[in-house]
Amino acid sequence: MSRRLRLLVALLPLVLAACATGGGRKETPPSAHARKPVDATPAEGIAPTPRRLSPYAPAQEDASKRGDYVAGGLFRPGVPDAVPDEIPDVDAIPEPEVREEPRARTGNRDYTVLGKKYRVLDDHSGYVEEGLASYYGKKFHGRRTSSQEVYDMYAFTAAHKTLPLPSFARVTNLDNGKSVVVRVNDRGPFHPGRVIDLSYAAAVKLGYREKGTARVRVEALSADEAADANAIASAPVASAMDKLVEGLPPTTVAPAATGNRFDMHRDGRTMTADEFDDWMRSRRIRVATGRPAALVAAAPAAAAPAVPAAPPPGPSAVETPPARPSAPVPAAGEVVLQVASFSSQRNAEQALSLLRGASIAGAQLQDADVNGRKVWRLRVGPVAEAATPELAARIVGLGFGQPQRVRN
Repeated sequence: MSRRLRLLVALLPLVLAACATGGGRKETPPSAHARKPVDATPAEGIAPTPRRLSPYAPAQEDASKRGDYVAGGLFRPGVPDAVPDEIPDVDAIPEPEVREEPRARTGNRDYTVLGKKYRVLDDHSGYVEEGLASYYGKKFHGRRTSSQEVYDMYAFTAAHKTLPLPSFARVTNLDNGKSVVVRVNDRGPFHPGRVIDLSYAAAVKLGYREKGTARVRVEALSADEAADANAIASAPVASAMDKLVEGLPPTTVAPAATGNRFDMHRDGRTMTADEFDDWMRSRRIRVATGRPAALVAAAPAAAAPAVPAAPPPGPSAVETPPARPSAPVPAAGEVVLQVASFSSQRNAEQALSLLRGASIAGAQLQDADVNGRKVWRLRVGPVAEAATPELAARIVGLGFGQPQRVRN
């Protein structure tokens, strides 16, 4: 056997071993299996807006905590609750995004506990209540709530006796001024004098972990109220939406051709034809066809008959202010989307022009007074519910945030 042949025979096992391992299953890093926190129930038909995630993994259901109710609806009344030894980093936990959501199938009927009847609110707008707040911890962690969501003591949630499930509320500690937005997804508390039961993380946020209870104010929130509050809070400093709108070219002047270059690759993906059309409309750019349109001479305007000037109003005449346009009421199968709220009327009108320039039908401004401050709500609708996903994508493609469904 030649020296060259002997060398090939010696290397053959190594080659076969490499082939056997090269196509094997690759190990997945442990971080790839970690479950990332997400919103429990995003609004139907509208994709959730990417936002800050909690460092704490969502709670999983603990099957050992199912059932075990006693007469009256209390869970293991003889077992004391407990709290973890560690204090969570509540500054890293994001508050829930206030949005309009359909009511849960469970937990929204009138009910009786310990012989007392409770009626669930049909309309919680404007609801404000003050009283004692308590909180619940490890005993209920992983147990399903009245709305069948899993209770997570490391999320900002709450139990309330009459607010709809789910709904949202701002809870403020009256002793130190700290506040937190919570998602109401459970029923309780049923101890006399208590108005709300917060999650362990929310109690830490409000600063009454050691004390156990606190005097609080509970204010129900809706999507438009939350947006208005953000607009007012950002009024002294330009918000991200203000900066976006202020950076747009004036709507009365066509932008120069030198700066209109469409980026086909944005945010790591290829833009769609519809997004290109929206980009063209927002800048009032048209593609030349090479066929000049026929000019039509304008007909001379007919001389208007002279109208005598109206006499000045007498001493008893009272000037009537123009009526504010009423908000359109959606019919069955229709919804209204709120794009943004502005504390600046100029920015609101600029944003409205951007939507109309992109042929977003039904775009309108509605002004409102919130805590003595004027805000302008940019809304679209009413629109057919089935059309909301495509419409929301077009609005996001123009640079706005994810629109939210609102009530009128």
